[in-house]
Amino acid sequence: MTQITVAAMQLAFSDDEQANIAAVSELVREAAAKGAQVILPPELFEGPYFCQTEDEGYFVHARPTASHPAVLAMQALAAELNVAIPTSFFEADGPHHYNTLAMIGPDGTIRGTYRKSHIPDGPGYEEKFYFRPGNTGFKVWPDVAPATLGVGVCWDQWYPETARAMMLMGADVLFYPTAIGTEPHDPSLDTSRLWRRAMVGHAVSNVVPVVASNRIGNENGQIFYGHSFICDERGDMLAEFGAEETGVLVATVDIAQVKRHRAAFGFFRDRRPDLYGRLAQDI
Repeated sequence: MTQITVAAMQLAFSDDEQANIAAVSELVREAAAKGAQVILPPELFEGPYFCQTEDEGYFVHARPTASHPAVLAMQALAAELNVAIPTSFFEADGPHHYNTLAMIGPDGTIRGTYRKSHIPDGPGYEEKFYFRPGNTGFKVWPDVAPATLGVGVCWDQWYPETARAMMLMGADVLFYPTAIGTEPHDPSLDTSRLWRRAMVGHAVSNVVPVVASNRIGNENGQIFYGHSFICDERGDMLAEFGAEETGVLVATVDIAQVKRHRAAFGFFRDRRPDLYGRLAQDI
């Protein structure tokens, strides 16, 4: 089997954790009913995007992987529906806190975790107050679907190094759960176009399909702009939302065909790692 059916979802969230989990669960069921084998919810879907400000009160919402309500709910759902669900959540590990993703396989088990590597720090996105930089390194999962899955989380998606590293580790499809919207310091700056272009660029320069899930809605004056999408290995849109839709996007890609296209382009054949040492040095 060389085909895989993937899904992205888009929705708004409130401060009601159980309601958020229930809303995501409903969309997971909808995506599974449409044949999706891997279903991607947005980043930190258990609640509002709390990183807009620095408030120590939010640390109470971080919990260990094994007992986090969002992870537990997705585990049960994955096992019931026989689907994989990359699940983003606020992790507490002893005194440390991470923006973490649990890769939940179609049997409901956690096949591993990835801790977000790149942590932003700017107006409206003050994540360094809450999260340590991830210490897992980039991860791919070859054993949860009929393709090897690579997952970066939000700010990771802006870095070509993230995408290329996962490709060199064998990824067949790249997934990016995210929470991004307006810029409080500059209301005239619409980054939704840049956001999509960055990931479509990863698709084209690595010849790989990309799946991106974002939230929508007004959270304390910050407007999360959606535009979730699935594109193919040429960067062409297979399915996409605008700024306000709630629902699921579903598309099927042929991994064997993608691999043929990747080989034909020669990007990996013509790499020159001997020239890239500067990329691994600090500025």
